[in-house]
Amino acid sequence: MKLFNDNIEEQEQSLKLFVVMSRAIQAVTKRVEEDIKSYGLNPTEFGVLELLYNKGNQPIQKIGEKVLLASSSITYVVDKLEKKQLIVRQPCPNDRRVTYAAITDKGKQFMMEIFPKHKEAIHGIFQGLELKEKQELIEQLKKLGLYAQKL
Repeated sequence: MKLFNDNIEEQEQSLKLFVVMSRAIQAVTKRVEEDIKSYGLNPTEFGVLELLYNKGNQPIQKIGEKVLLASSSITYVVDKLEKKQLIVRQPCPNDRRVTYAAITDKGKQFMMEIFPKHKEAIHGIFQGLELKEKQELIEQLKKLGLYAQKL
């Protein structure tokens, strides 16, 4: 596999693409985080709550890899969500070493209220692209990500 191309123009375009993509991600992330904060959560809390809301109970030890959170931070985030009464810890009936995080009824109600608003906010952020452009960009970014993983 060839790691780089000697073509100077292609190298310049790759560098420009990286800068433009990084700035776009920063701008989008900033707007998404502003939306999440408007609900009284930080992005990590929202990620954990969204995971439990959509995927059901999860072993606390596995949450970090699913929401890209360092394992050292999981307990802190779970504690904060538990204090807000949005989730609870539940021991695993088959293995005492495993504890699950489960969304509470209050947490479900909260997510039923805010998730449609959050989805709409994200849609608003991406209104700068037409549907076809979004579909093309999804495919291109998948292709780029898969290639980068292989390197």
